[in-house]
Amino acid sequence: MRTVFTAAAATIVLLASTLTAQAGVLNYVALGDSYTSGPLIPQQRSDPLGCGRSKSNYPAIVAARLGAQYTDVSCAGAATAQMAYAQPTVSGTNAAQFKALETFTDLVTVGIGGNDFDLFRKVIDACPLLRASDSTGNPCERRFSKSGTDSIKAVIPTISQRVKDVLAGIHVRSPKAKVYAIGYPRILPPSGYCPIQLPFADGDYAWLNSVEEALNAAIADAVKADGNSSYVDLYGPSLGHDACAGNAAWINGKDDSRSPAAAAYHPFLAGMEGMANVVYQQVTRP
Repeated sequence: MRTVFTAAAATIVLLASTLTAQAGVLNYVALGDSYTSGPLIPQQRSDPLGCGRSKSNYPAIVAARLGAQYTDVSCAGAATAQMAYAQPTVSGTNAAQFKALETFTDLVTVGIGGNDFDLFRKVIDACPLLRASDSTGNPCERRFSKSGTDSIKAVIPTISQRVKDVLAGIHVRSPKAKVYAIGYPRILPPSGYCPIQLPFADGDYAWLNSVEEALNAAIADAVKADGNSSYVDLYGPSLGHDACAGNAAWINGKDDSRSPAAAAYHPFLAGMEGMANVVYQQVTRP
């Protein structure tokens, strides 16, 4: 047992020596969209309320484990543009997220990209409505490929470039910070269906998985091109925790009125805890 505690202590000491800039206090800034902010997860913050920012999201959990001083400016609906520009919400305006960055910032996590070109919204709005027309086929994939080109996947390379630009913007403002780009956790199972929770046509499950995989690959590519950041994969570690996984689910299905509370198609508190475990392990990796 002493060996375990010694190893853990050594890890924290190493983290402090490599990340901390001010008298042993780690300065952590969390940027991102709703998969970072945690809409409807208790306890919601009011700065502004429209961001759906929970005091129990993964940045809060990671910050507590690190003993860090943290600033969370993530906001539901944020796209890469909201890093540099203010974001109006249904209740209040979120300042440009880059404003939270300081020259003394030690650690930055950023989870962004899924709202660019309204990518997530388009598929969530359209796909459930099309199941009735062809429940075993792939009507949503066909809808977005009428021109012969998959219009959803076609924008993903541009999202990758935008994420790369975001990473560059972070480095300019916080040149000493360790920067981690956070991928998206798995929403759908790799096989099987659960139309009550995820009311998509059976044939669209594989396509929707391929869209999320392409988005995560684009974020990883942005990190590689940036050359001075790290990618945190949540898709792999969330296997078995998709919205069809019952009590093991990290992600909610279509119903945002169930208990425990979480926005539709967004992480539960259990999801935030699972995501926090992955992020923490990578941030503290020697």
